[in-house]
Amino acid sequence: MDKTRTSPAPTGPDELFSVASKTVVVTGGATGIGRMIAGGFVAAGARVVLVSRRAEACARAAAELRQYGLCTAVVGDLATAEGADRVAAEVLAVAPVVDVLVNNAGVTWVGPLDGHPPEAFDEVWAVNVKGLFRLTVGLLPALRAAVAARSGDPARVINIGSIDGGPVVSPVENYAYSASKAAVHQLTRHMARALAGQGVTVNAVAPGLFATAMTEPLLSDPAERDRLVSAIPLGRVGRAEDMAGVALFLASRAGAYVTGTVIPVDGGESGCG
Repeated sequence: MDKTRTSPAPTGPDELFSVASKTVVVTGGATGIGRMIAGGFVAAGARVVLVSRRAEACARAAAELRQYGLCTAVVGDLATAEGADRVAAEVLAVAPVVDVLVNNAGVTWVGPLDGHPPEAFDEVWAVNVKGLFRLTVGLLPALRAAVAARSGDPARVINIGSIDGGPVVSPVENYAYSASKAAVHQLTRHMARALAGQGVTVNAVAPGLFATAMTEPLLSDPAERDRLVSAIPLGRVGRAEDMAGVALFLASRAGAYVTGTVIPVDGGESGCG
């Protein structure tokens, strides 16, 4: 006798994209893209720990976000191994279980090819690559604790790269920065393979043009802004919800089967520009 097969009930969006009650650490979370991402998590019911080397900006951002949910601040500098270790220890003290780590802290250096000094690479790589790696390793106990606490739900590491790290070649002479972001993309893939068996996914987001302190010198010039926006198929600068949305996807049940990817959020500039 034939038996009617029934499929499981579909998962609704409230459950599929929920990050409620998760603990999320966002480095460089006081300003720019980090602040956009942190705001999205707070509004979605997560507990957010901001990390920034700028004490005043970090305290101000945390106070602003506490109007909408749970947010605390940890002040620290990832530019040295000792600084990254101190940040990890302070985060573990307030958040022994970390469901999501967003490695967003970054610096840049702009200068001509024949005048790009060695310290440009030293300073940029110290934060963008070495600091990211060391903090992730330092917070592995908290990420593993999240895996143990949430059966079947991976812990997440989300690295913020850039389309300047490939495939786009930046019109700005930021050689150390673009090289560091290419390294972030490959480091993401490498860590994803290493941590997949431990229940931790690792992905990167590669933003295009967003309004931040880093891009303010470009966007404040109307002619330069028009030139840059004209290269973006969707014809606009990125918005806060664009960054928050992709981070929430990766951190929620919707993104649980995604790892080792680099997702461009750039209005089509790198894919169909």
